Formats: sequence, structure tokens, C-alpha cells
Amino acid sequence: MTARIDISKKAINDKRLFTVEEYYKMGEAGIFDGERVELINGIIYYMSPIGSPHRGCVAHLYEELLLQFRGKFTIAAQDPIRCSDNSEPEPDIAVLDYRKDKYKTQHPTPENVHLLIEVADTTLERDRTLKKAFYAQENIPEYWIANIPEQQIEVFRRPKGDDYQEKIIIKKGESVTCETLGFTLLVDDLFEYLP
Repeated sequence: MTARIDISKKAINDKRLFTVEEYYKMGEAGIFDGERVELINGIIYYMSPIGSPHRGCVAHLYEELLLQFRGKFTIAAQDPIRCSDNSEPEPDIAVLDYRKDKYKTQHPTPENVHLLIEVADTTLERDRTLKKAFYAQENIPEYWIANIPEQQIEVFRRPKGDDYQEKIIIKKGESVTCETLGFTLLVDDLFEYLP
């Protein structure tokens, strides 16, 4: 006689979500062993390795923003944003309220954010879906995706619920301006030297 196992739909859909505190304890215990991860809505996501085009675009954005806003805003590259007790994403670029202590006493929160940028190659689908919905829910005023495969910048503004009310695609030969900062970037400059 075969034993019958009753697996209810509830049991299949149950998940173990983590808090930021638990996430940090796992990191301290060496569970991630040098892997790049981030916590969003209690779920730990692996982050892709950083290839040369991705690294170069992040460096370009960081330098441009730093040149224009040194002493006015804090520019962070691949640093955590503390969103809640169960979310701490690490966007590629964040333009934050200026703080003299450079956020040494606490991570920035969504209230400190003026612009977030994700540089996307292998992460494009996640950046367009999960991250976009999450950043909208956190009321991030402006979110850009620097889309390496299509060499364009996708701009999202006016968060409402889990989406943005405005989406603009800026292609090569055009420039993009961040509404919240007045910062302008030439798309050609960002993707220069890429095939």
C-alpha cells in the first residue's frame, strides 16, 4: 500500500521571507561566501557578475553625477538603500540627499532618494518588472534603466502604487534630463565604445 501525502495548495505556496537583520546575520556567518546578493520583499536575489560594459557604464554615470553634484547631493554606486525591515536593494547608482556624514551612521532610505539608476544587461527583465514595481511602491520619484543591449535609457517617473505613470525611452542621438535634479546626459556618451 502506497502512503498518500496530502500537499495542500497553501503548503506549496508558503515561503520563508527574511528580514534585513536576518540577512545581515547570514552575511556575517559567511552563508553568501562572497556572492553578490540583495534583499527585496524578504526574498534574497542573486546579482549577476559585473561585466566590462556594465562596470564602465556605472563608472561613467558615477563620474558625471559626481562632477555636477559634489557637495550638493551624495552619489552612491552599488550601495544599499534601506527600504523596510525586509528590503535592502543595491541599485547601481543612487542620487541621495547630501549628508555631511556620507551616511556613515545609517543607510539611506527611500525618502533620501532623488534618482535611482540600474545598468542592465543580463538583469534587464528583473529591472523592468520586479525592481520597477518595487521602486514605485517605495515612491522613488525617478527611476532609470540604462539598457545596454538596446543602448537606450528607459525613464520612469511619477510613481503610483506598483508602477510609474510616465515611461519614456531615450535612444542614441538623444539626451535625457532628470526632472528631480535637472541633470542631463547624452545617451551616445554613456554607450560610447560599446559595439
